[in-house]
Amino acid sequence: MASDEVAPARAVWRLGDYHRFAREQVWEVGPVVVAACGISSGQRVLDVAAGSGNVAIRAAEAGAEVVAADITPENFEAGRREAEKRGVAVDWVEADAQALPFGDDEFDVVTSSLGIIFAPDHQKVADELLRVCRPGGTIGLAVFPPVGLAADIFAVVAPYMPPPPPNASPPELWGVEEHLRELFGDRIESMEMRESRFTERAASPEEYVAFYKETFGPVLSIYNALQNEPDRTAALDQAFLDFAHRANKGTPGGTAEYPYEYVVVVARKR
Repeated sequence: MASDEVAPARAVWRLGDYHRFAREQVWEVGPVVVAACGISSGQRVLDVAAGSGNVAIRAAEAGAEVVAADITPENFEAGRREAEKRGVAVDWVEADAQALPFGDDEFDVVTSSLGIIFAPDHQKVADELLRVCRPGGTIGLAVFPPVGLAADIFAVVAPYMPPPPPNASPPELWGVEEHLRELFGDRIESMEMRESRFTERAASPEEYVAFYKETFGPVLSIYNALQNEPDRTAALDQAFLDFAHRANKGTPGGTAEYPYEYVVVVARKR
């Protein structure tokens, strides 16, 4: 991203409490990516759009030398505390996924878990992932597909968001095989895609909505932008709550459960 694009994105993701969100809802995805990539001792690993270390910390636990890169350094302190608690070391670097500050062929494995999908220019991201990965190295991603709860919740909030940058592509395109093959081209020798699922939970649909409004930066950013528009705020509240009731797969009167489909991608650089 150009600097005028990085600042707004950073402002969005610094809101709320991303580490709390990640720990309570998507933390189980990190070990899946690490296992899919076969990360082990002696490897040098870069996790892009790392947040507070969902993948990075797990890669370090597997014995790798790990760099966690993200445009939002405000999340690093929580990641450092988590890594210290787990007894591992991670190098935290402020970085834009579309212009990574690392050398060519520098890493054995390059990963991202539900992070790079929000960068607007998919081709620039893919080019950077490949550039910093060594020949024969591995790129491992967790991404959302175009059909499922992630696409549904994106559709709920989209009418209330500002227009995306002109070069932006929808985040769920990362889960489409044809799109990935176009992005990577003949620079990879193989690519595997495997469907998986994690389940977000809350005490009730109302608590689920409240949790997102307290912790998840993009949702807080939308509500902040609507603070002088009570009618649109009320409409978003209703749409979000309707989604939370409609998508709830938990037992009536019990914990609300939201099964999110995602895709694990493992590509080998030529």
